[in-house]
Amino acid sequence: MVAREASREPWRYSAAGISIALRVTPRGGRDDINGIEQLADGRSVLKVRVRAIADGGEANKAVLVLLAKSLGVPTASVKLLSGATSRLKQIAIDGDPARLGEALRKLASAQSKD
Repeated sequence: MVAREASREPWRYSAAGISIALRVTPRGGRDDINGIEQLADGRSVLKVRVRAIADGGEANKAVLVLLAKSLGVPTASVKLLSGATSRLKQIAIDGDPARLGEALRKLASAQSKD
């Protein structure tokens, strides 16, 4: 069961940190992490909403800042890998992968129960 649970996590571990699959809602009313969602194709994503509009990269910047603040890492450690103009994005975060994974698990589960 632990393996099945881990496969539903929308993040992958690497030696340098972690990469996360996101579904972003710009102009979402507030900056928040809203848990994990499974897409129609079976992939899992971390749902994120930001107040910023999707114009000129403002929403992307807000997502990077939100993740950095939520995970307690410097903003420079959070990078957009792909999806600059899409709601579906890949983000890389440099740091201790085990600590980042645990922090994401706590954030996602706390939001999923609300």
